[in-house]
Amino acid sequence: MQELGRLEDLPAEYVDALRAQNLVPLWPSLRAVLPPGQPRPNTRPICWPYAALRPLLMRAGELTPMEKAERRVLVLANPGHGLDNMKASAAMYLGMQLLLPGEWAPSHRHTPNAVRMVVEGEGAWTTVDGEKCPMSRGDLILTPTGLWHEHGHDGTEPVVWLDVLDLPLVYYMETSYAIEGQRQTQRPGRGDQAYARGGLVPTPVFGRSGNAYPMLRYPWAEARAALAALAADQPALEAVQITYVNPETGADAENILGFHALMLRPGQTLRLPARSPAQVFHLIEGAVAVEIEAHTFTLQAADTCCAPGYTAVTLHNTLADAPSCVFIADESPLHRKLGVYEVRN
Repeated sequence: MQELGRLEDLPAEYVDALRAQNLVPLWPSLRAVLPPGQPRPNTRPICWPYAALRPLLMRAGELTPMEKAERRVLVLANPGHGLDNMKASAAMYLGMQLLLPGEWAPSHRHTPNAVRMVVEGEGAWTTVDGEKCPMSRGDLILTPTGLWHEHGHDGTEPVVWLDVLDLPLVYYMETSYAIEGQRQTQRPGRGDQAYARGGLVPTPVFGRSGNAYPMLRYPWAEARAALAALAADQPALEAVQITYVNPETGADAENILGFHALMLRPGQTLRLPARSPAQVFHLIEGAVAVEIEAHTFTLQAADTCCAPGYTAVTLHNTLADAPSCVFIADESPLHRKLGVYEVRN
């Protein structure tokens, strides 16, 4: 490939004249912004072991009361983007959030989309747009853009969940903000009850809900049962995987990030192709070795790791006598909307 001119090849007075008019030459940076063949991501393969993270999160509970935190979170930052930028990937933010018994995280709404993947504990709940969503391990709870949400805890033990937001993208577009609100009035009715069976949608008097987010809580008990049934029904199926979708439309559960659950049979090794979106793997149960480029991460329950886009990933269930279940978050809906989604084998 032809070598392009460098900035230092230009006369200093010419560069100064350009900058005086807020101009820069493209050619010295062209290869950086349009690299040949494929992107050069800043996202690095990285793992956040829960055993190391949890004591620090509990210490945060001792050091910082809720009124001083509003949301008590440790951000899972990818060093390839710089720790201060709070990015797991170019479009994904991750955080481990702690709620202690009796606490209430006040109601607010914001422009970034968010989901909560419950890691441990019982007795907490999230109210989203007036709907009270119980929180149990493995549950996925949506808090889509613009919807009021708050968290409370009526139990006796700490509750921890993994936050996944499209905050880096929304912040990059200069559209990120939040509005504080009052405690919500909880209304009757739960989407996870109304939409509890796949293929069966409530249609009172032959109508549809018209709700953009009719289902806010996806219980792990239902997701795991679906995975187990799929594995039993199709024993030759290579990838036992489900995607969290809007039950009214079949579209992705949220409009920027995608969410999936995958079950590895005992001892199974599965190679995922190199796809354009970055992806995050969070182990709900079992034990899985994850190979990303030259890195191998051995995940135990509640561990989280990240893979850059355009990178093949190999998953290996290290248990010989039990399945392992992985939650996956990725940027695929965004990539499809932009027309840049690719799969490279």
